Amino acid sequence: MRFEASSMNSSTRRNRRRKKASVQGLYDLCKVVFAECGPGIVPTQEDVSRLSSYLEKLRPEELGLSPSMPYFRHKDSDSSPPPVNYLHIYQCPKFSIGIFCLPKSAVIPLHNHPGMTVFSKILFGSMHIKSYDWVPSSQPSDESSTFMNGEERLAKVHVDAVFNAPCPNSILYPETGGNIHCFTAITACAVLDVLGPPYSNEEGRDCTYYDAYPFSSFSGGMSVPSEDGEYAWLRGRTQIPSSFKLDVSEYEGPAITER
Repeated sequence: MRFEASSMNSSTRRNRRRKKASVQGLYDLCKVVFAECGPGIVPTQEDVSRLSSYLEKLRPEELGLSPSMPYFRHKDSDSSPPPVNYLHIYQCPKFSIGIFCLPKSAVIPLHNHPGMTVFSKILFGSMHIKSYDWVPSSQPSDESSTFMNGEERLAKVHVDAVFNAPCPNSILYPETGGNIHCFTAITACAVLDVLGPPYSNEEGRDCTYYDAYPFSSFSGGMSVPSEDGEYAWLRGRTQIPSSFKLDVSEYEGPAITER
């Protein structure tokens, strides 16, 4: 009996010593991880792992978030997708932190993240994610180009699946990992996003939205680059899809102290 009590006390002491994750801790870590990064410059694998591990620990309540908040309400009788709310937490030239709040059936259309490394954590709910990466050209003389067909570019599906929280974080990179993606809320859900660096019109990192077409639509007899995987043609849009409504709301969770 003494051995059991001693073990329980030791476990309790360890749990008390374990530091909770917080939005302040996330900010502090992002300052370190993205300090030497910039457009197209990815953090070291060690730093990617550190930040991802920290995000795994964060819970909705530690961000002042609850599924009962008005951001997540939606009338099923509405025919159009409900608006998405973005809670802006922090932004500087190196990185940004924010939360996307999606009611059931809300959609964030297919869009890109030019030159960015992005960490996404589903805090609660169920979400369908479909993502793509550009297919490099097969021409050895121009390895930086991609398959083109007029205004369309060939992309390969990286993921097409439903994710239920809690689940592993999504990490995308400037050229890999599903840099072009769309979100569809199966249930009300919240996604914590860390972008490094953030979007910037002035620096040429504007967000581009895309329409996707089956490979057969524009292939003209072309065979797929590889039998492994699904391919599609993506065409950039000149405007944000009219069905997409994004409201920016004030973040009312724990404050960040810059330092």
